[in-house]
Amino acid sequence: MFSNMPLLRKGMNSGTKKALIVSVGTFHKPDLPPRSGSKRDTKRLHKILTKLGFKVTLLNDLTAEEIYEEFQNASREPLGECFLAVISSHGEEGTVYGADCKPVKLADIFSFFDGPATKSIPKLFFVQACRGQNLDGGIEVDSAMSPEEEEDCSFSTYLSIPNESAVCFATAPGCAAFLNLTGSVFLQTLCDILEEENGCNLEVNQIATQINYRVAYHYQAKGQELRGKKEMPCFVSRLTLPTFPFAKSCKERSFPLAIEDCHSSTLHCNSSRKKSIS
Repeated sequence: MFSNMPLLRKGMNSGTKKALIVSVGTFHKPDLPPRSGSKRDTKRLHKILTKLGFKVTLLNDLTAEEIYEEFQNASREPLGECFLAVISSHGEEGTVYGADCKPVKLADIFSFFDGPATKSIPKLFFVQACRGQNLDGGIEVDSAMSPEEEEDCSFSTYLSIPNESAVCFATAPGCAAFLNLTGSVFLQTLCDILEEENGCNLEVNQIATQINYRVAYHYQAKGQELRGKKEMPCFVSRLTLPTFPFAKSCKERSFPLAIEDCHSSTLHCNSSRKKSIS
């Protein structure tokens, strides 16, 4: 019955992968404070993704309408063999904010990539934004929503994720995301993994698991009010095949061509570096 199913997604060669990074660090109104450190994330990501063969578009401080427009335009163009998006801003459950402080619904962004032209192409979304206010004070948070709205918004956001897509959120529903002058814990951890010797050859589920482990166990808030507070990323996948988005070619992978083996080849984390978030 399953004899004709491919065990791995085909190789993703340099020059056929696209990345769109949208980061909002400065806002037009005082309602939302500046996000110091966000440019550290985008600068490092741009350098790493370019080195790994992505054609990278980096856009800063767009309004809500401009964010919608850029993602819609990206969905209408050829995505190559893989599409990666990074969205970094203030946010709440299911929503991020443009520089004009107007909301951008993640479900609407995802819907642009649910058409027949993109349905078979792996699409990865990394979202650095708060999803609630469970941590607020003592850290720079990307937030603002009432807890009563969070559960329904979270469920509808998950339902809107397109086929052959995966979304990695910086934090769990209802919680704030960590950000300081050196960047975000979430995106800096992704960069750390990709810069390691075998990091770019990991399957996307392994990368997400490593992010979860390192952020959950290696980082915690400092300061009197928030000492010991944690951040826990959240990964949701509708991918149907093991996917190696950051490997330049099949020859560079250290994994055998079998699904069973992909689960036992996780790169173990030995880093003990901690980051101040107070």
